This record gives sequence, structure tokens and C-alpha cells, in this order.
Amino acid sequence: MSDHRTKKRKLGDGLGNGPLDTFKPSARFQPLGGREWTVSVAVPTSVIADCVTAEQRIGPPSRIARALAVFAIDEVVVFDDSPVNSRLPAVDYDSYTGDTDPCHFMEHLFSYMETPPFMRKGLFPLHPNLRLQGLLPSLDMPHHPHRDEQLPYMEGMTVAGRPESGSGTLVDIGLRQPITIKDSIPPKTRLTLNFPNQSFEGAEPVHPTAPRTDAGYHWGFNVRKASCLSNVFTESPWEDGYDMSIGTSERGVPASKAFPPTRKAKFNHLLIVFGGPRGLEYAAMNDPELSDIGIGGGKTKELFDQWINVLPDQGSRTIRTDEAVYIALTELRHLWYEG
Repeated sequence: MSDHRTKKRKLGDGLGNGPLDTFKPSARFQPLGGREWTVSVAVPTSVIADCVTAEQRIGPPSRIARALAVFAIDEVVVFDDSPVNSRLPAVDYDSYTGDTDPCHFMEHLFSYMETPPFMRKGLFPLHPNLRLQGLLPSLDMPHHPHRDEQLPYMEGMTVAGRPESGSGTLVDIGLRQPITIKDSIPPKTRLTLNFPNQSFEGAEPVHPTAPRTDAGYHWGFNVRKASCLSNVFTESPWEDGYDMSIGTSERGVPASKAFPPTRKAKFNHLLIVFGGPRGLEYAAMNDPELSDIGIGGGKTKELFDQWINVLPDQGSRTIRTDEAVYIALTELRHLWYEG
């Protein structure tokens, strides 16, 4: 049996006792206390509408994904804000979808980047959307393993093969050798594992949200797509939906007035929605359900609990959506961050 499966794991901060190496990142992920609340971000497909090459199209999703990781966002929703009559009726999802179905394309990229690098080859078949995957940024989130840092949770992918014990399932956790769990699970299944014995033995599959709800770790982000703006709300994965929603617009109230720095928001599931080059009004205009009830133009703000401008008196005529995400999350982070 391999040594790493029998020895105790140090579940500390990974800093060791030696002098601090200032040439390496010193940030370490610590449990912050379990939390049920979540923060979601919704972005439109029009962020890549003006991109004409494959190289250009991966830029905005890449930068948005980095923001999601840096600000510990729990969910990203990609919604189609294009005119319904301009959408292609039949799409071959085995071919490149950056110019035929941008919603699928962005969902594909976000899902790929969120997945721990060591399991991407097994979970994502070769696809034209991922031809330029070497240009995608590293997100380096807690569930993307580092050899010098062990957490009480890890992501794994089941692999084919017979464990030495003769029963159970082999799981690749990004180390030299797979570990064994007692459960029987088909190959190429992604798992979230807990290590209750502080060793690689006795690992137990847990619900994917357990690192967040039990210990407070940011454990990546869920990805879903919506066919229109209204479906961002109606297809929420939570039974009671989002209990606080924020729409962003240059025509909104300054964020500092809507949410003074000393104010802490009370919510279970917060949603922050961004528009594309033509704003959220454009998305509402192209949503048949919203049009039927007269929501559009200046009334678009009625969809949200708050309608805010994250950067009043901007120095450029335009702020790209991928820029707005960083600005807004910086401005609004005090709503949920206790630091």
C-alpha cells in the first residue's frame, strides 16, 4: 500500500515552522464557520456579442470566472439576452458554439474552469470550445488541490480498477496514487470527500455543499444557464428562490447610497445581475414573458429589490461587463463579508 494512504494528514494551515517565503503566495484557506447563505451572479451572453474570433470570445468569460473565484461566489448564471428571432433553431453541441449558442459556450467554459485541473481530461471530452483551453486562467480555488496544503475536504473523480482490498471504489484526488472508498460508484463520477480520521483512510463522500454549509469553505461555483432574464429568477435552484436581488445599471442609485458601508444585508440567497453592452433593459426587451407584462425600458428596475450604479461619474463612456463584475463585487462585498 502506498505510504500516502496510511500516514496521518496534517490538517493545518500548511505554513510549517520555517521562515516565511515572501516569494510564494502566503494565503491559506481556513474554515470560517458553516453557512447556508449564498451569493449568485448572473451575466448575459451579449458580453461576447462583439467578439469575432475564438481568441476574443474566451476573454470576457475568463475574466468573469477569475472574479467569481476571487470573491468566493457560489453560483453563476448565464442568461441569453439576444432577440429570440435571432437565435439559431438547431445547434450541433459537438461543434464550436461560440458563435451559434453563446449561452452553451459560456456555460461550457465556466464549468471547465471551475473543475479541478486534474480531473478535466476525464470529465470533459475533446471539444472545439476548449481548443484554446491553454489560454484560460487558473482559478486556484480551495478545491483545486495543492500538494503542500491539505484540507478536511477534497474533490475526487472515481476511476476504473480494483482496489487492493477487493471492494469499494478507487478515487483520483490529484495525488500520485488513488485512494479507496468503501462505496461502489461508477467511473468518471465527481465526488466531494471528507476525511473524518485526518488520514486518507476512511474518506467519505459527502454532499457537494458540505464544505460550505459545515465549515464555511468557498468550494467553487455552480453553473447554470437560462434562456432569458426572467428564467434567472424562476429557475432558481433554491425552493424559495432569491430573497434579495440587485440589478446593476448606470441609471441606478449609487451603490454607496443604497448600501451604506456600515449596513449588513440580511438574506439567504443573494443575486446580483449584470447587463451587457446595452444594459439590462435590452435583456428585458428580448424576454417574451417580461414583454407580456409590460416590463422593459425604465420599468426593468421593478424586477429587482435594488437598482444600483456601482461606479457613478465613470471616466469612460462604457464599462465592460467583465469590468463591472469586479467593480460591483468590490463595492458590495461588505454586504456579506464579516472581515
